[in-house]
Amino acid sequence: MALRGLLGLVSLIVVIVAATINYGGTQQCRVIPGDQSWPNLTDWNALNQTVHGKLIATVPIAAPCHHSLGDAATFNQDQCDALRDNWFFPTTHIGSASSPMAYQFTNDSCNPFSDPEVPCTLGYNVAYTINATEVADFQAALQFVKSHNIRLVIRNTGHDYLGRSTGAHALAVWTHHMKSLELIPEYKDDSKYQGAAIKVGAGVEFLELYNFASANGLIVMGGNCPNVGPAGGYTQGGGIGILSSKFGLAADNVLSWEVVTAAGDHVTASANENADLYWALRGGGGGTYGIVTSMTIKAYPDTTFSTVYMSVFNDGSNTDAIYSAMGTFLQSLPKLVDAGAWVVWVAAPFGFLVMPAMVADVKASELDTYFQATREKMDQLGLQYQYQSADYPGFLQGYKSMTSTWNVSDHNVGGRLIPRELVKDQESTDALVKAIRAITTKTLMSGVAFNVANSVSSPDEVSANPYFRKTLFSAVLGTPVNYTDAVSNKAAQDAITHTFLPELEALTPNGGVYMNEADFQAADFKTTFYGGNYEKLLAIKKKYDPDDIFYAKTAVGSDSWEQGVDGRLCTKWGALWEQYKPGFLR
Repeated sequence: MALRGLLGLVSLIVVIVAATINYGGTQQCRVIPGDQSWPNLTDWNALNQTVHGKLIATVPIAAPCHHSLGDAATFNQDQCDALRDNWFFPTTHIGSASSPMAYQFTNDSCNPFSDPEVPCTLGYNVAYTINATEVADFQAALQFVKSHNIRLVIRNTGHDYLGRSTGAHALAVWTHHMKSLELIPEYKDDSKYQGAAIKVGAGVEFLELYNFASANGLIVMGGNCPNVGPAGGYTQGGGIGILSSKFGLAADNVLSWEVVTAAGDHVTASANENADLYWALRGGGGGTYGIVTSMTIKAYPDTTFSTVYMSVFNDGSNTDAIYSAMGTFLQSLPKLVDAGAWVVWVAAPFGFLVMPAMVADVKASELDTYFQATREKMDQLGLQYQYQSADYPGFLQGYKSMTSTWNVSDHNVGGRLIPRELVKDQESTDALVKAIRAITTKTLMSGVAFNVANSVSSPDEVSANPYFRKTLFSAVLGTPVNYTDAVSNKAAQDAITHTFLPELEALTPNGGVYMNEADFQAADFKTTFYGGNYEKLLAIKKKYDPDDIFYAKTAVGSDSWEQGVDGRLCTKWGALWEQYKPGFLR
């Protein structure tokens, strides 16, 4: 017993010593309000002067739904009602410098749907934000967080299902107003690519980029949601979208990045300069290697497009028939994506939808033939369905025919990449349909089908998960967010993690996910998010960010850190110190 006690004491001393020294320049816990070393008002005012008045103190956007925010009276019924009516749309949050957009990362603080008598608090919102519009703003932010040992967050629109665009007690840099767009008629810095390019500021949104490209007779690889920022986590996370089956991942199309490193240096990352950083940013995840201020991407001549929409609704008597027809549809996907199509489909208790399939350089009459087998199956089974196809003279016209509003704040999310081999024969297809049915008779699932197998000479050319190259579609699951019961909402996310995703995981051992639409609770994220690239990415992270200034949940290097219940971010050693400290200092 004496020996065991001595060993325990030694272990405690090791914890204490480890937590109070600086490993590789990394302080063990970030400072939070209430700590003696938290910046005082004079410090924040000095930072505001340095960035020319661009510092914003966080006021949660749901403050009008609560009677108090600190000592201030904030309740306004009309404003609260309007906010609640529009809460689920991204435009409600994009204009805010701090709104997490995703409820799961708010710690249920200043919830617009909770009782007005509950005080509005910052919770896991950032404490302050710099409305960054120039490189000097990022440099000032980096100097400040390093001087005061506080957490840093990089944010653009706030679109994020992994909590990477918010962080408790942090200083955020908000790139949203960096809206520069520059046409490069003939890109000449890379001998492998000869053609037009567009330099995209960090705050540009997809619709802004698409309009600019179209005005110049061009198209670019991008996503379907109009107000996602292309230069941020979307492309840095790989990026699948409308032209993926024609031009590959968004990461495949990046020619160069402009980046502010943790040291405050503004550098170019391309095939010829800082090539390792260039590689890491092409699919290795956002928010952890540096702050991207712009990216330059390939642009292609605009062309004709066609679309297909199809829907069949479940009336309670046709369930078997719907899933039988779905099997035929899944088997048709390889030929569809090989023809260049991007196919979005939804399966849920209410039915099955294609919304839409979209393809370049293929007439609607030809696109119809790819759906012939599915339609014949539906006719054979007596299903009542709706089907329509159309031609468009250019990308923008086809894009604008799609749904114009996208709810982003009403679902918990998780996903899995589904390989082509799962529809290679009837037996494997039946197993896939069985798994999909087990999920979608209870909750919603969206599939995004594409083919990026041949868009780069080798999967190793970019850092995006190599599993993309054998993927047929990305399956994304959603359970409704419960804003009035945080415990039930946690259970809904747990259902994705422990009940629904295992149905697909059983069919895809050693599989992968699309990190931008993944389960933030995934225990094996280093493998499923990054494939075999994690250790190489970690080495690059340590090279450009040796003091671990950049942190984002599930990002490369994040496994060395833990966030406490109070929102404090600590290294694993620091978390142990926080655990033992109260008893030790008593």
